[in-house]
Amino acid sequence: MQVLYFGWVRSKVGISGEEVEPPPDVTDVQTLIGWLHKRGGTYAEAFEDLSAIRVAVNQEMAEFDTAIAKGDEVALFPPMTGG
Repeated sequence: MQVLYFGWVRSKVGISGEEVEPPPDVTDVQTLIGWLHKRGGTYAEAFEDLSAIRVAVNQEMAEFDTAIAKGDEVALFPPMTGG
């Protein structure tokens, strides 16, 4: 699974993306973020407030309960504003 980080999420995590192999119980975005958070350090800091995180799965906007599977691309980013 490819996980991409954008905006301040990327700044806090310290990388723009990574290939991960979460455990079998990670089946949706919520559990993926929880698994990332448990890595501690910069991940814990980046994912401490889920209200400040938006997500896309396979380049489509998604919700935290969206199912994910091996081979998916998950992008995590802050809310965006227009102007």
